[in-house]
Amino acid sequence: MEQMGFAICCLTCDADDVAGSPRCKSCISGHIRTRDKIADGPAESKADRLSREFVTMLANPVDYIDDPLHGGVMTQYKMLIDAHHGLAPATTTEEIQAKFEALKNKKSKSLIRNVANNRKWGEERLGAEEREELLIKIAGEPKQKIPTWEELLEEVGDLLDND
Repeated sequence: MEQMGFAICCLTCDADDVAGSPRCKSCISGHIRTRDKIADGPAESKADRLSREFVTMLANPVDYIDDPLHGGVMTQYKMLIDAHHGLAPATTTEEIQAKFEALKNKKSKSLIRNVANNRKWGEERLGAEEREELLIKIAGEPKQKIPTWEELLEEVGDLLDND
């Protein structure tokens, strides 16, 4: 529910928080339908754009803590979610430093970056031949050599000499 931006429902629910329970399943299926309706097609009105923005904010409240308009609400929302999950806020300097270190060392998730990191070369830089090979695969044809000015002038001189 949290990934969909609907964790607020779990926070206010009186049912036991047991994944897979009939009550959770019915809520989740309803929220999936709601999320799909919100995300379906292009946003045609301000209400569409606003609802999409809210769902995005609720799905990742930590990303909007610095927001001048919604930051306070997102901070409180994240604290409620953490409390619901049994996570206590940091109270000592050591706990705060440990949380900062954990956040600093946390790898950001990106599908594009994950795919790029799975390439066979890893962290190595590609050589000129390998780059050309990839360009041929992408473009479908080899890159044509662009002549230098000297080569063009020499070719023009040869043509003039032949006449």
